[in-house]
Amino acid sequence: MAKKENVELLLEKGIITAEQLTRARQEAARAGIPTEKALEKLGFISAKDIAMAVANFLGVPFMDLSDYLVDPEVIKLVPESTAKKYKAVPLFKIADSLTVAMVDPQDIMAIDEIRIKSNILRIEPVLSTTEMIQQAIDQYYNSMGTAEELIKDLAPEKIQVAGDSREALAGIAEEAPVIKLVNLIVVQAVKDKASDIHVEPEEEDVRIRYRIDGILHQIQNIPKHLQSAVSSRIKVMAKMDIAQTRQPQDGRIQLKMENRSLDIRVSSFPTTHGENIVMRLLDKSTALLGLKDLGLGEKNLKIFERLLKHPNGIILVTGPTGAGKTTTLYAALGTINSVEKNIITIEDPVEYQIPMVRQTQVNPLAGLSFANGLRSILRQDPDVIMVGEIRDKETAEISIQASLTGHLVFSTLHTNDAATALTRLIDMEIEPFLISSSVIGILAQRLVRLICPKCKESYTVTAEMVNDLSLPANTVLYRGRGCAYCKNTGFSGRIGIFEVLVMANETKHMVASKSTALQIRTKAIEEGMRTLYDDGMEKVKNGLTTIEELLRVTEEV
Repeated sequence: MAKKENVELLLEKGIITAEQLTRARQEAARAGIPTEKALEKLGFISAKDIAMAVANFLGVPFMDLSDYLVDPEVIKLVPESTAKKYKAVPLFKIADSLTVAMVDPQDIMAIDEIRIKSNILRIEPVLSTTEMIQQAIDQYYNSMGTAEELIKDLAPEKIQVAGDSREALAGIAEEAPVIKLVNLIVVQAVKDKASDIHVEPEEEDVRIRYRIDGILHQIQNIPKHLQSAVSSRIKVMAKMDIAQTRQPQDGRIQLKMENRSLDIRVSSFPTTHGENIVMRLLDKSTALLGLKDLGLGEKNLKIFERLLKHPNGIILVTGPTGAGKTTTLYAALGTINSVEKNIITIEDPVEYQIPMVRQTQVNPLAGLSFANGLRSILRQDPDVIMVGEIRDKETAEISIQASLTGHLVFSTLHTNDAATALTRLIDMEIEPFLISSSVIGILAQRLVRLICPKCKESYTVTAEMVNDLSLPANTVLYRGRGCAYCKNTGFSGRIGIFEVLVMANETKHMVASKSTALQIRTKAIEEGMRTLYDDGMEKVKNGLTTIEELLRVTEEV
């Protein structure tokens, strides 16, 4: 069915209005995208809605692949090249009939080729969205096994670096098998939804690990003789000095993969066995989360939204590295972002671009620190300022002065809980009365892994858990058994747990009198603050995460 027929069908079915179709066509012409994509972009309809309407018109079933698992033996019936060529994924086989999810179930050539390649008598097409099918292809067609073949092609006698000159290292970095191996490592990390790739040299080999949902997983070991080749290739891609191996370096790789824009931050660090390299993966095409998507409970969400309505003051987001603080700040900015507000940020680094927000990245080599940048920002007539992190007394003082002169300021601190953020500022030699006058609220957070929805099971707590965790007897909790979908971890994805401390009058007095963090925390709990543990326990009881996962991330609080 042609694209025009699809959108006309949506109009006939009353799924969209004539006005929406007109606006979508205007946006499609402006952006150079199909009208259907414009409808999605404008929020009038989803890809799933379009696919369901088309499936209904064609008289074929619509299949939602987001909650569908496929037998690996069925996947083998259709070659990966054919699946990618026609955007088609086999789902299940009954007798001599193979059901296949397709973007276009009327593509006769595709159906014939799949029938021939799979050696099946009859193909039963069903319709699904392009995104769902692509995700299924990424999930089920795993090409990581070819890494062993590449390593065989990179035997020691084929990888001979004549010295450690820049020319020699550059030459080996451009070897086709080396390029393929590094590309494969990156591609697989993206498929596995890893946030970081660790290339770690050991005495006898090089370990590759991915950080997935906050936990490091060992993927494979590559031979020691490939260490220089792999490191050099990564450094060439990141525009780093490949001949410099004794000093830390930072670089950046930008690439596109299957219409996805990836920004990879690369860091090298010299160790006793060679350069340790860590690559942080940022998917620029990923939509920024809204406040409601973070996992804030109804009560905490209302409290935080009230804080965002203040015209001035400091709102702090605290937690350790990797706790999702920047994501929360971006969600907060997105909530208040409008043409009526001038919002300026200074970050390290700028991870995602936000429309209408002026974003700046610190550059120590050019003399642009958080403090210096913040001074300049104040001359740009801002309404809202985001400071990536308060690291020192100078940045803290300027942030406080900005809040006291009518600006709403967002920033982060590395502390374990909300109350400790206040005493951390005092430790920076900030006057207590300035803290109590400027800080209006603190949100502390952690990230916990979500139970895999495909292998989730319930169980009754043990007597030991009843005693240790003060849980009622016969309490039913949940866990993941481990399956192919979650790579036998029992988890898939993450969600935040939070505590929000609002600076009430009593809290302000306690800060001014230099009360301890424990005293402030105790008072905040008396006034109704839900702790990180309390918020996490609610998510445990609701079947979102496990008690073990909650204890893992809150044991130091």
